[in-house]
Amino acid sequence: MTSPDALPVPPADVLGDDHALAGWLAAAAGDRLLQVREQGLEGRELKDAGDRAAHELLVALLAAHRPDDAVLSEEAADDKARLEADRVWIVDPLDGTREFSEPPRDDWAVHVALWTRGAGDGTTGPGDLTAGAVAQPALGETFTTGAPAVVPPRTSERPRIAVSRSRPPAFVQALATELDAELVPMGSAGVKVVSVVRDVADAYVHAGGQYAWDNAAPVAVARAAGLFCSRVDGGPLVYNADDVSLPDLVVCRPELSEAILAFVARHGTD
Repeated sequence: MTSPDALPVPPADVLGDDHALAGWLAAAAGDRLLQVREQGLEGRELKDAGDRAAHELLVALLAAHRPDDAVLSEEAADDKARLEADRVWIVDPLDGTREFSEPPRDDWAVHVALWTRGAGDGTTGPGDLTAGAVAQPALGETFTTGAPAVVPPRTSERPRIAVSRSRPPAFVQALATELDAELVPMGSAGVKVVSVVRDVADAYVHAGGQYAWDNAAPVAVARAAGLFCSRVDGGPLVYNADDVSLPDLVVCRPELSEAILAFVARHGTD
């Protein structure tokens, strides 16, 4: 585990603000990952070291500064006590391990989100996301719900859809044909969602299987920026459920949502 003596200390004004804390946590884990990247490791050894270092740091910091909250992390066993908790931090310490292990690639991220019981409109179960941050450490950027990004006006005549650089799904290729859209390959689910916030893409449509930690923080950031977020059937994205699987999602500029959902309704995702 990370030594308490090695823990970074958040500024005093961060501690009372969940939005600011999420951003600070994501950035701190990102800094730790950049340090790991400089250790001369390669391949699987680098991936494992990054996952472990970022996870241990986030868990230690949350234990220090939010000791009463539950944590759901990709890198730890799922403690079902979170289902009774009022506040649950959902974290992916390193999203895009493959890209992280291929310096100088920058399309990897750290995700930190907070789910709070009683939040939301009731369609998302007993609670909803209330804060979140996505750090892209190699770019030196952190996107947070506390300072929501202003999505710039679209700069591309053709819609751009973010897709996996290694396995773009066939249905998204068909969707691109339908919308006369361009496919933009990149790594990391968080980077794909944030690409819509940054006007690098206009939509991210996924149906290949994910988990809550893969998209909780990105969805929180995207919602705060005014983007459309849902399941591919238009249903709500539900977090802190018993089943942590969230197999599909759509994040896009609002003006594209109707066409994307209509395509999926007609053709499915097979």
